[in-house]
Amino acid sequence: MTTPDGTDIFYGAIPVFRGFGSLMDPAMYSPLPDDWTVGVADIVESTKAIANQRYKAVNMAGAAVIAAVTNALDGREFPFVFGGDGASFAVSPSDLARARDALAATAAWVSHDLDLVMRVALVPVKDIRAQGLDIKVARFGPSANLSYAMFSGGGLGWADAAMKRGEFAVPAAAPGTQPDLSGLSCRFEEIPSARGLILSVLVVPARGADPLAFRKVIEDIIRRVEQSPDAGRPVPPGGPPLRWPPAGVEFEARAARGGPLLKRRTVVLAVTLWAYVVMRFGIKVGNFVPKNYVQQVVENSDFRKYDDGLRMILDCTEELERALAELLANAASERIVRYGLHRQDAAMMTCFTPSVMRSDHVHFIDGARGGYASAATALKAMAA
Repeated sequence: MTTPDGTDIFYGAIPVFRGFGSLMDPAMYSPLPDDWTVGVADIVESTKAIANQRYKAVNMAGAAVIAAVTNALDGREFPFVFGGDGASFAVSPSDLARARDALAATAAWVSHDLDLVMRVALVPVKDIRAQGLDIKVARFGPSANLSYAMFSGGGLGWADAAMKRGEFAVPAAAPGTQPDLSGLSCRFEEIPSARGLILSVLVVPARGADPLAFRKVIEDIIRRVEQSPDAGRPVPPGGPPLRWPPAGVEFEARAARGGPLLKRRTVVLAVTLWAYVVMRFGIKVGNFVPKNYVQQVVENSDFRKYDDGLRMILDCTEELERALAELLANAASERIVRYGLHRQDAAMMTCFTPSVMRSDHVHFIDGARGGYASAATALKAMAA
């Protein structure tokens, strides 16, 4: 499905659904075309990096994949999902070469500027289907401003596992190669829990699990969370805390292009000071209204998703955490799910804002003390 100029419109033609409780409805998902390719990326030994309290660097690396590919594709819509210590996406044949270059450049940048090792791979959809699996995509709209991709079918999980086995690898670009990370930042401070704790939730089907039983468990979890006054979005209505200088100034300077690092630091400090004053005092600048932007930040926060498994970052009470843990333990004992939970006292946000004048800026949420990566470690321990 392409336009006369060759642009693929498959993803843009998928209807957006609004109620998160519908995410397990197969009717919401469309199979990716056979000639598309799935990109996967993650940080090697992210658990070790998190143990060294490098949460922000790990999250910045994962979000950098999405920013680099988006900018390489000139801002065109494509399906992607942020995983905390990595990211996954899918691209059409016409966008594959640019996505490959962006991935390779991002891996080089992560090594040089973040001192982390990122593995990246590009897996053809036809290779996924050759395994008897599928990969389908849906579009969930958390607000009227934008939509996020959801993946089902088992194919994304297989692609990630294949990458970790060293298959379909994309070599990193030459040292010093800089991807275009325009719009990538992490200026907001950590977001403390308002209800008691920030809970990272990761739930995947057990091997051989009945799909209908798994769907019921996921829908039960979502229902409990959405109907409970004891849980909610980890981003407060007034937006995340904002201070100056921001805690993420070094990462933003390293993501910027142009000149030596000292110069980039100086520019970022000046820009963030100006932005802090505008936001702190609610100063309208042209058509930019700080109050509207903050509302969009809250509404656009990506704190729950589905990519062959349920991922959520919740601000919740101890009581709800215990109820969810009991529900999941029972489902695990029946071999329906495998899961990981991770408790912490705060959440963190990494932002991709190509333009503050548009309402579709993206804000990735993770736990601030290990988040999804630590929940994944707990899940792997259960599977061992």
